[in-house]
Amino acid sequence: MMSSQKSFIAVFAFLAMTSAFADAESSEDQIVKASPELTIISLAPHLTEWVYSLGLEQHLVAVSDYSDYPSEATSLPRVADYQGADIAAIVALKPTLVLAWDGGNKPQDINKLQALGINVFSSRITNLSDIASELIKLGKLTDKETAAIRLAHQFQADISALEQQYDVAPRKSVFYYSWTAPLMTIGPNAWPNKLLNVCGAKTAFEDSPVDYPQVSVKEVLTKQPTALIAASKSTPEELAYFWAPHRDFLQAPLVTVNPDITSRFSLRLINELKNLCNGIN
Repeated sequence: MMSSQKSFIAVFAFLAMTSAFADAESSEDQIVKASPELTIISLAPHLTEWVYSLGLEQHLVAVSDYSDYPSEATSLPRVADYQGADIAAIVALKPTLVLAWDGGNKPQDINKLQALGINVFSSRITNLSDIASELIKLGKLTDKETAAIRLAHQFQADISALEQQYDVAPRKSVFYYSWTAPLMTIGPNAWPNKLLNVCGAKTAFEDSPVDYPQVSVKEVLTKQPTALIAASKSTPEELAYFWAPHRDFLQAPLVTVNPDITSRFSLRLINELKNLCNGIN
């Protein structure tokens, strides 16, 4: 449990930097055509997945921590984590294209790579629709435009279908959390709340001024959410054990989602969103 908890904390620390770096330059201003001898380094797990989605894996030479999907990516060298990028290691690999996350990777790392003359595709994701548009940008940059457009259009169509299916008012109030020590949830501007919105739901802590607030069980009981959403790899028994003493006061069903998917801007979000929506509704 301790190792898993540290992993989730690292992932959420990675996500929490999004707000702090919101003033960085947009990716549209930074796109530079890659050289014909394409050699790619990915600095974020979702960007690693995009490489494989576009069929560019033969050009991928290094990735970031938590790049564990598909499994083939786990054998590649690690050159970045939530603390920063290993500039020396990246330079030594002589990439023709580095894929960076504007909002997750440190701006100073991105700027340093660009200053060294390395082509950087810096992608910013704010909303679900950005996944489709940014994937198309990467496809154009790497001569995979046709595949990117096909994948992006399908992704957007699937999102729209879910939004129409679960278009309810008012949205259901749910409690979304990743671990219990401390018990933390999400505010209205956090990425998981955008996923909840697709399912006709919203965070029970929509009045939070921060994206990932720490809360108490008493506060959750007071909110009386219609569902408990655990973004966790813990067993159902472990998750149920935490809430067992409070079941006389809280009848909300417990729904589990995979944090390795819900915390990433991945095309795999569609299937996980379907599970999430079914669980809530």
